[in-house]
Amino acid sequence: MAQSHRRFGVTAIADPVDPRSADGGSGVGTAYGTFGELLQGALPGPGEPDGEGRFLVTLPIARWSTARFELRGSCGIAVSPDHKTKSATLAAALLTELGYPAHGRLVLHSSIPEGKGLASSSADLVATARAVLAAVKRSISTRRIGAMLAAIEPTDGVMHQGIVAFDHRRGVHLRTLGRLPALQVVAADQGGCVDTVAFNRTATGYTAAERRQYAQLLNALAVAVARTDLAAVGAISTRSAALNQDRLPSRNFAGMRRICRDVGGLGLVACHSGTMVGILLDPRDAEYRSRLSHAVQLAEELPGRTHLYRTLAA
Repeated sequence: MAQSHRRFGVTAIADPVDPRSADGGSGVGTAYGTFGELLQGALPGPGEPDGEGRFLVTLPIARWSTARFELRGSCGIAVSPDHKTKSATLAAALLTELGYPAHGRLVLHSSIPEGKGLASSSADLVATARAVLAAVKRSISTRRIGAMLAAIEPTDGVMHQGIVAFDHRRGVHLRTLGRLPALQVVAADQGGCVDTVAFNRTATGYTAAERRQYAQLLNALAVAVARTDLAAVGAISTRSAALNQDRLPSRNFAGMRRICRDVGGLGLVACHSGTMVGILLDPRDAEYRSRLSHAVQLAEELPGRTHLYRTLAA
């Protein structure tokens, strides 16, 4: 079957790439997805303006987007699949900023479901930036890449390694919390899709008291990750998921919380701007297999579909 393409003419950016990875006028880039966020909210700041201080904490998963870019042609950026318009816009803008004609062919492949809150679009953009940079044998800082991605849409911090706190509206890295061992996520997807741009445009603001609470949760999460205290990580993530019920309710939240308690899970993790809620399990636990089997069995009784994801190990 012939692949469909769409062509674009130009705004956005990328990550450091070893020039030796470039192969002539072509390059390949990859980026991982995330299972929602361990924590998402807003932090106190001067005057605490409603649109400022927003942040999320990433939870990287073993799902990837891969981009291949070839410098060629003279009619803008041909992209496949043709609905990946944001990636085409980024490729054109990046080439223009680096002084190259905005022409080429961009092909993306992804194992990350779209519209579910798993950072599929952010992964596409970062993979695209890395592919373009590899093709032209150039590099750009992660700070710049974050700013350019945020100019296109609110972005996850998938250009950074490990678990990070990230200002998704400004594309700014706030702090690196560290890494955790690989965890299992038993996810319930209530169905449908969430448009990240539209959600962030209409998202409810945060009070001063809520901002202080999120600051406390972020500090506690940083300590928990540093100590590999999985029980504390799960408790904080569950709290964040519960708080998010006031902004984007999940019809599966109560059911998944009950199942998590029944099977002895670590806690819940939510796709705060998506359609999934997950139960965190530790594969190193002696009772892991029975916990997993029981969690899947019970989750399949809830509305929607059940999925399994594995977080990226330290």
